[in-house]
Amino acid sequence: MKTYKIMLVICLILQANLNAQSELCINGMAGIYPCNDYDLMSHIPVSILANNLGTPEGSDIWGWTDPLDGKEYAIIGLTNSTAFVDITDPVNPIFLGRLDTSNGNTSFWRDIKVYNNFAFIVADSVGSHGMQVFDLKRLRNVSNAPENFTADTVFTGVNSCHNIVINESEAIAYLVGCNTFSGGPTFIDISDPMNPTSIGGYPDKGYSHDAQVITYNGPDTDYSGKQIYIGSDEDRINFLDVTNKNNVVAISDVEYPQIAYTHQGWFTEDQRYFLLGDEGDESGFGMNTRTLVFDVSDLDNPVLSSTYLGVTKAVDHNGYVNGDKFYLANYRAGIRVLDITNIAAPTNSMTEVGYFDTYPSSDSAAFNGAWSVYPFFASGNIIISDIEGGLFVVRKSNTLSAPSFNLDNNSFTLYPNPTSTVATISKSGSHKIESIEIVNVLGQKVYQKYDLNEDKFILSVLENYNAGVYFIEINNSITKKLILK
Repeated sequence: MKTYKIMLVICLILQANLNAQSELCINGMAGIYPCNDYDLMSHIPVSILANNLGTPEGSDIWGWTDPLDGKEYAIIGLTNSTAFVDITDPVNPIFLGRLDTSNGNTSFWRDIKVYNNFAFIVADSVGSHGMQVFDLKRLRNVSNAPENFTADTVFTGVNSCHNIVINESEAIAYLVGCNTFSGGPTFIDISDPMNPTSIGGYPDKGYSHDAQVITYNGPDTDYSGKQIYIGSDEDRINFLDVTNKNNVVAISDVEYPQIAYTHQGWFTEDQRYFLLGDEGDESGFGMNTRTLVFDVSDLDNPVLSSTYLGVTKAVDHNGYVNGDKFYLANYRAGIRVLDITNIAAPTNSMTEVGYFDTYPSSDSAAFNGAWSVYPFFASGNIIISDIEGGLFVVRKSNTLSAPSFNLDNNSFTLYPNPTSTVATISKSGSHKIESIEIVNVLGQKVYQKYDLNEDKFILSVLENYNAGVYFIEINNSITKKLILK
């Protein structure tokens, strides 16, 4: 027990310079950040995550869940490196280390995807960078964090690429916006992650900026079981059948009103609708954040089903569907969470149900703030990459459980938890309450009381503290987490 307590305290101290205090979303604010129904768990700034090369900023982000133990990791691209953070305990993330850019050059665009416990990393406008491959299982045994990692291998069949897309069901990486195949997709066999192999590409539609590739199981039975590529390609969406990499078939392409820059999109889970963002329409046409919803039940004839306009004029960037929610990285407006249960409707197809604004000073149409979001962790943790701010970990309000970090869960109870003013500690075993200490997430002791010899103790001092997460240490041996609303 003593060893466990020492490890906990060390962890708290080590994290003190990494993450801002957790902040619950109360009356529309989580500390300095505007919010609605999403709480700040932790924040690690760019200055910690990046190296000193150039002017460090945040870029893309992806996540990895270790199949061995369910631990969750954020993988955040930066102008000069890629950072790896254990966010299993979202209040106390652990910055494990970084992988520097492969050729010493910086890039505003660094993109990551994951397959079979490996991360695959590309960068744009950076010269001969190639595709870095990193074995994520190495994160299990980091003994001296943060480490300076090296790539396990680098695929050099490309130089710079804007993005990478992986269809996990076929073990193929699609590199887009590269110096190969006129910027169209380059096909890489990654079934053996340590030996990526080029198997061709498709130049006929020109430059592809971003894409999603799926093994199709949607309503258009003509394409059941096919590998379908949906490219967001600057001035249109291109639908391709890429099942046969040596004989790619163009299915259809789609334009829409007021095209500025066709940027990125994502299927609904039933593969009936495709949600598209245009990165230039807000600044180019003066409209509010716009998301276009396409009915793609007939892949040969996709049609615009509805248009959603957000509540701000911020530019939309990357958006992803998880279940009945669409999570949109909205640059200066942070992330917005949209309910899509009404997605088939011609009007009001999406409804904003929450947000967390990582860039509180402005919601105007400019390229600052939230670059991307990863909403796929089973725990409900959501990670955000912010250009100026770095890594934010947030989650829906009132969903963070309050597990006890003690080895004897039956000795004492702490209730109510969460609470807004008062909590009570009661003994449930044979040991009386002898001492109480309260430690905040920065490792600072904010309260102590000794020589109690009580069966029950009321924490009446909580009303003096800011909302957030605190650790209650009982008898110098039992630690419990308390959420103060």
